[in-house]
Amino acid sequence: MNIFIGELIGTMILVLLGDGVVANVLLAKTKGNDSGWIVITAGWGFAVAIAVYVAGWASGAHINPAVTIGLLSVGELAASEVPVYLAGQFLGGFLGAALVYLAYLPHWAPTTDAGAKLGIFCTGPAIRHTPGNLICEIIGTAVLLIGVLGISNVNNGLAGGIGPYAIGILVFAIGLSLGGPTGYAINPARDLAPRIAHALLPIPGKGNSDWSYAWIPVVGPIIGGVIGALLYNTLFSNLTPI
Repeated sequence: MNIFIGELIGTMILVLLGDGVVANVLLAKTKGNDSGWIVITAGWGFAVAIAVYVAGWASGAHINPAVTIGLLSVGELAASEVPVYLAGQFLGGFLGAALVYLAYLPHWAPTTDAGAKLGIFCTGPAIRHTPGNLICEIIGTAVLLIGVLGISNVNNGLAGGIGPYAIGILVFAIGLSLGGPTGYAINPARDLAPRIAHALLPIPGKGNSDWSYAWIPVVGPIIGGVIGALLYNTLFSNLTPI
Protein backbone atom coordinates (compact mmCIF):
# COMPACT_ATOMS: atom_id res chain seq x y z
CA MET A 1 0.00 0.00 0.00
CA ASN A 2 2.87 2.40 0.76
CA ILE A 3 4.33 1.83 -2.70
CA PHE A 4 1.06 2.23 -4.56
CA ILE A 5 -0.10 5.34 -2.71
CA GLY A 6 3.35 6.93 -2.83
CA GLU A 7 3.73 6.37 -6.57
CA LEU A 8 0.12 7.37 -7.29
CA ILE A 9 0.33 10.70 -5.46
CA GLY A 10 3.93 11.39 -6.45
CA THR A 11 3.31 10.82 -10.17
CA MET A 12 0.03 12.72 -10.03
CA ILE A 13 1.83 15.77 -8.59
CA LEU A 14 4.66 15.37 -11.09
CA VAL A 15 2.27 15.45 -14.06
CA LEU A 16 -0.05 18.07 -12.58
CA LEU A 17 2.81 20.53 -12.10
CA GLY A 18 4.80 19.43 -15.16
CA ASP A 19 1.97 19.37 -17.69
CA GLY A 20 0.58 22.40 -15.88
CA VAL A 21 3.59 24.56 -16.69
CA VAL A 22 3.36 23.51 -20.35
CA ALA A 23 -0.33 24.45 -20.36
CA ASN A 24 0.50 27.84 -18.86
CA VAL A 25 3.02 28.51 -21.65
CA LEU A 26 1.09 27.10 -24.62
CA LEU A 27 -2.59 27.79 -24.02
CA ALA A 28 -4.17 31.05 -25.14
CA LYS A 29 -4.86 33.90 -22.70
CA THR A 30 -2.99 32.44 -19.72
CA LYS A 31 -0.77 34.54 -17.46
CA GLY A 32 2.29 32.63 -18.68
CA ASN A 33 1.45 32.44 -22.38
CA ASP A 34 4.49 32.23 -24.67
CA SER A 35 7.00 32.46 -21.80
CA GLY A 36 9.22 29.84 -23.39
CA TRP A 37 11.34 26.73 -23.00
CA ILE A 38 13.25 27.89 -19.91
CA VAL A 39 9.98 28.23 -18.00
CA ILE A 40 8.87 24.76 -19.13
CA THR A 41 12.13 23.04 -18.18
CA ALA A 42 12.33 24.85 -14.85
CA GLY A 43 8.72 23.95 -14.09
CA TRP A 44 9.37 20.27 -14.82
CA GLY A 45 12.48 20.31 -12.62
CA PHE A 46 10.54 21.81 -9.73
CA ALA A 47 7.70 19.35 -10.35
CA VAL A 48 10.07 16.41 -9.98
CA ALA A 49 11.63 17.82 -6.81
CA ILE A 50 8.26 18.39 -5.12
CA ALA A 51 6.98 14.95 -6.17
CA VAL A 52 10.07 13.28 -4.71
CA TYR A 53 9.73 15.24 -1.46
CA VAL A 54 6.10 14.16 -1.19
CA ALA A 55 6.48 10.49 -2.05
CA GLY A 56 10.10 9.65 -1.28
CA TRP A 57 9.52 8.44 2.26
CA ALA A 58 6.56 6.25 1.23
CA SER A 59 7.74 4.51 -1.93
CA GLY A 60 11.20 5.79 -2.77
CA ALA A 61 9.53 8.10 -5.31
CA HIS A 62 10.47 6.32 -8.50
CA ILE A 63 7.52 8.14 -10.18
CA ASN A 64 8.86 6.74 -13.46
CA PRO A 65 8.71 3.19 -14.89
CA ALA A 66 12.19 3.68 -16.38
CA VAL A 67 13.57 4.18 -12.87
CA THR A 68 11.67 1.17 -11.55
CA ILE A 69 12.82 -1.14 -14.34
CA GLY A 70 16.34 0.27 -14.21
CA LEU A 71 16.58 -0.54 -10.49
CA LEU A 72 15.14 -3.98 -11.15
CA SER A 73 17.86 -4.63 -13.72
CA VAL A 74 20.62 -4.11 -11.15
CA GLY A 75 18.95 -6.07 -8.38
CA GLU A 76 17.89 -3.10 -6.27
CA LEU A 77 14.18 -3.93 -6.51
CA ALA A 78 12.18 -7.14 -6.14
CA ALA A 79 10.32 -8.23 -9.28
CA SER A 80 7.16 -8.75 -7.22
CA GLU A 81 7.04 -5.03 -6.43
CA VAL A 82 7.28 -3.83 -10.03
CA PRO A 83 3.55 -4.20 -10.93
CA VAL A 84 2.58 -2.14 -7.88
CA TYR A 85 5.02 0.62 -8.82
CA LEU A 86 3.81 0.68 -12.43
CA ALA A 87 0.13 0.69 -11.48
CA GLY A 88 0.60 3.69 -9.19
CA GLN A 89 2.70 5.54 -11.75
CA PHE A 90 0.37 5.15 -14.72
CA LEU A 91 -2.80 5.85 -12.74
CA GLY A 92 -1.15 8.87 -11.12
CA GLY A 93 -0.05 10.16 -14.52
CA PHE A 94 -3.59 9.92 -15.86
CA LEU A 95 -5.09 11.68 -12.83
CA GLY A 96 -2.49 14.46 -12.98
CA ALA A 97 -3.30 15.07 -16.65
CA ALA A 98 -7.02 15.16 -15.91
CA LEU A 99 -6.42 17.78 -13.21
CA VAL A 100 -4.47 19.93 -15.67
CA TYR A 101 -7.44 19.76 -18.04
CA LEU A 102 -9.74 20.97 -15.24
CA ALA A 103 -7.35 23.66 -14.00
CA TYR A 104 -7.17 25.24 -17.46
CA LEU A 105 -10.79 24.55 -18.43
CA PRO A 106 -11.59 28.01 -19.93
CA HIS A 107 -8.41 28.08 -22.03
CA TRP A 108 -8.87 25.05 -24.30
CA ALA A 109 -11.52 26.54 -26.57
CA PRO A 110 -9.66 29.83 -27.29
CA THR A 111 -6.53 27.86 -28.22
CA THR A 112 -6.69 27.01 -31.92
CA ASP A 113 -3.44 25.01 -32.21
CA ALA A 114 -4.28 21.30 -31.82
CA GLY A 115 -0.58 20.42 -31.71
CA ALA A 116 -0.06 22.73 -28.74
CA LYS A 117 -2.92 21.04 -26.91
CA LEU A 118 -1.35 17.62 -27.49
CA GLY A 119 2.06 18.95 -26.42
CA ILE A 120 0.65 19.80 -23.01
CA PHE A 121 -0.08 16.14 -22.34
CA CYS A 122 2.77 14.32 -24.05
CA THR A 123 5.96 14.77 -26.04
CA GLY A 124 6.59 14.95 -29.78
CA PRO A 125 9.69 15.33 -31.92
CA ALA A 126 10.95 18.63 -33.27
CA ILE A 127 12.05 16.66 -36.36
CA ARG A 128 10.33 13.31 -36.86
CA HIS A 129 13.25 10.89 -37.23
CA THR A 130 12.58 7.53 -35.60
CA PRO A 131 16.18 6.38 -34.95
CA GLY A 132 17.28 9.84 -33.80
CA ASN A 133 14.23 10.35 -31.58
CA LEU A 134 14.67 6.91 -29.99
CA ILE A 135 18.40 7.48 -29.39
CA CYS A 136 17.70 10.88 -27.79
CA GLU A 137 15.24 9.35 -25.32
CA ILE A 138 17.68 6.53 -24.53
CA ILE A 139 20.53 8.95 -23.83
CA GLY A 140 18.38 11.32 -21.76
CA THR A 141 17.00 8.53 -19.57
CA ALA A 142 20.42 6.91 -19.14
CA VAL A 143 21.67 10.25 -17.83
CA LEU A 144 18.64 10.41 -15.53
CA LEU A 145 19.40 7.02 -13.98
CA ILE A 146 23.12 7.72 -13.65
CA GLY A 147 22.29 11.02 -11.98
CA VAL A 148 19.65 9.59 -9.65
CA LEU A 149 21.93 6.76 -8.55
CA GLY A 150 24.78 9.20 -8.04
CA ILE A 151 22.67 11.58 -5.98
CA SER A 152 21.32 8.71 -3.85
CA ASN A 153 24.77 7.17 -3.33
CA VAL A 154 25.42 7.29 0.42
CA ASN A 155 29.00 8.42 -0.17
CA ASN A 156 27.69 11.74 -1.50
CA GLY A 157 25.59 12.40 1.59
CA LEU A 158 22.79 13.96 -0.48
CA ALA A 159 20.00 11.44 -0.03
CA GLY A 160 18.33 13.36 2.81
CA GLY A 161 16.88 16.84 2.63
CA ILE A 162 18.71 18.07 -0.44
CA GLY A 163 18.39 14.88 -2.50
CA PRO A 164 14.99 15.62 -4.11
CA TYR A 165 16.11 19.16 -4.92
CA ALA A 166 19.23 17.77 -6.62
CA ILE A 167 17.09 15.38 -8.67
CA GLY A 168 14.96 18.33 -9.76
CA ILE A 169 18.11 20.13 -10.91
CA LEU A 170 19.10 16.97 -12.80
CA VAL A 171 15.78 16.95 -14.69
CA PHE A 172 16.09 20.69 -15.35
CA ALA A 173 19.56 20.08 -16.80
CA ILE A 174 18.36 17.20 -19.00
CA GLY A 175 15.57 19.39 -20.35
CA LEU A 176 17.91 22.27 -21.13
CA SER A 177 20.65 20.16 -22.70
CA LEU A 178 18.90 17.14 -24.23
CA GLY A 179 15.24 18.16 -24.47
CA GLY A 180 15.36 19.93 -27.83
CA PRO A 181 14.93 16.96 -30.19
CA THR A 182 12.02 15.15 -28.49
CA GLY A 183 10.78 17.19 -25.54
CA TYR A 184 12.54 14.75 -23.13
CA ALA A 185 9.82 12.37 -22.02
CA ILE A 186 12.38 10.23 -20.11
CA ASN A 187 9.37 8.71 -18.35
CA PRO A 188 6.77 6.37 -19.91
CA ALA A 189 4.13 7.15 -17.27
CA ARG A 190 4.57 10.89 -17.78
CA ASP A 191 3.99 10.47 -21.53
CA LEU A 192 1.68 7.51 -22.15
CA ALA A 193 -0.84 8.08 -19.34
CA PRO A 194 -1.45 11.76 -20.22
CA ARG A 195 -1.60 10.81 -23.92
CA ILE A 196 -4.45 8.43 -23.03
CA ALA A 197 -6.07 11.26 -21.05
CA HIS A 198 -5.76 13.51 -24.12
CA ALA A 199 -7.53 10.87 -26.20
CA LEU A 200 -10.37 10.45 -23.69
CA LEU A 201 -11.00 13.96 -22.35
CA PRO A 202 -13.52 16.25 -24.11
CA ILE A 203 -10.94 18.83 -25.17
CA PRO A 204 -12.35 21.09 -27.89
CA GLY A 205 -10.40 21.03 -31.16
CA LYS A 206 -7.80 18.65 -29.81
CA GLY A 207 -6.93 16.65 -32.94
CA ASN A 208 -5.38 13.19 -32.80
CA SER A 209 -3.10 11.82 -30.06
CA ASP A 210 -0.21 10.86 -32.39
CA TRP A 211 -0.23 7.16 -31.55
CA SER A 212 2.31 6.41 -34.29
CA TYR A 213 4.96 8.19 -32.18
CA ALA A 214 3.72 7.04 -28.77
CA TRP A 215 5.96 3.96 -28.54
CA ILE A 216 9.20 5.99 -28.66
CA PRO A 217 8.74 7.79 -25.29
CA VAL A 218 7.91 4.39 -23.76
CA VAL A 219 10.55 2.10 -25.27
CA GLY A 220 13.36 4.67 -25.35
CA PRO A 221 13.20 5.54 -21.64
CA ILE A 222 12.98 1.89 -20.60
CA ILE A 223 16.08 1.01 -22.63
CA GLY A 224 17.87 4.11 -21.37
CA GLY A 225 16.91 3.40 -17.77
CA VAL A 226 18.38 -0.10 -17.91
CA ILE A 227 21.55 1.12 -19.66
CA GLY A 228 22.04 3.95 -17.17
CA ALA A 229 21.53 1.72 -14.13
CA LEU A 230 23.84 -0.97 -15.48
CA LEU A 231 26.54 1.58 -16.38
CA TYR A 232 26.46 3.22 -12.96
CA ASN A 233 26.41 -0.11 -11.17
CA THR A 234 29.30 -1.47 -13.24
CA LEU A 235 31.53 1.59 -13.14
CA PHE A 236 31.01 2.75 -9.54
CA SER A 237 30.11 -0.31 -7.48
CA ASN A 238 33.73 -1.29 -6.74
CA LEU A 239 35.18 2.17 -6.23
CA THR A 240 36.54 3.28 -2.85
CA PRO A 241 35.53 6.73 -1.53
CA ILE A 242 38.42 9.17 -1.28
